[in-house]
Formats: sequence, C-alpha cells, structure tokens
Amino acid sequence: MEKYILDNDITAMYISASSFPDGVLAAHQKLHSLIPFSTNRKYFGISQGNENGGIHYKAAAEQLSDGEAKEKGLETFVIKKGEYRSVIIHDYIQDIPAIDSTFQQLIALPNLDPNGACVEWYISDKDVQCMVRVIAN
Repeated sequence: MEKYILDNDITAMYISASSFPDGVLAAHQKLHSLIPFSTNRKYFGISQGNENGGIHYKAAAEQLSDGEAKEKGLETFVIKKGEYRSVIIHDYIQDIPAIDSTFQQLIALPNLDPNGACVEWYISDKDVQCMVRVIAN
C-alpha cells in the first residue's frame, strides 16, 4: 500500500451501473461505445455506498474539455485532488476479485474522507490502481 498524491481534481463523465456487481461490465461497455478508448484520457470505476447499504458504481472517463459530458448527455463526478492510499493490481483481468479484496483493505484504514469514493484508475489495459482518499490528521 502506498501514498499517492493527486495534484488536481479530475472531472469524470460517467455511466451508472444498473446494479453492483452485475451491471458493471455493461456500464463500461456503454461508456466505451460513447467514448472510444484514447491514450490521452484517463478511465475509472467509481464506487460509493448508497442509502440501502448497497454500492452505486460509475464507469467513468476523464472529461477533456468543458461541456464534453453535456454534449454526450452524461453526468459528471469530481475525483478530488489530495492524498490517497493506493494499491496497483497488475494483470487485474486474471484476478477480478482482487479489486474487491483490495478495496476491503483500503476502506478499513483510518482517516478516510467520509465523502470520498473507491476509485479504480485503469492505468493501462493490464493494470488498475485502487485508491481511497484520506484526510489529514
């Protein structure tokens, strides 16, 4: 587990999954049909607890220009700058459950941002960086 500093807010446009975990793949597929893959753009999975004790999941892509989300009919979520705790999972496609178990470890840490989210940053087609934002002591 490492400390990671995100220097700037990232505005991400997203598709909400119909359910978690069953709707996650379909949300990513729909996102990629609207926003073709580009090495110039960051891609994310964003999850937060909901009022029913479940998980609200968003398949997201970095907005590269103001108004891009609106043009595509998508909502936005701001991934806040600041200090994160993170773990990189290499070759994640070979062990998808490792993402869940990694987040279980991360959300057990002290000083989590109570308004934060679990962020999966797909840093390549093989690697994902799992991150949670922490607040200063």
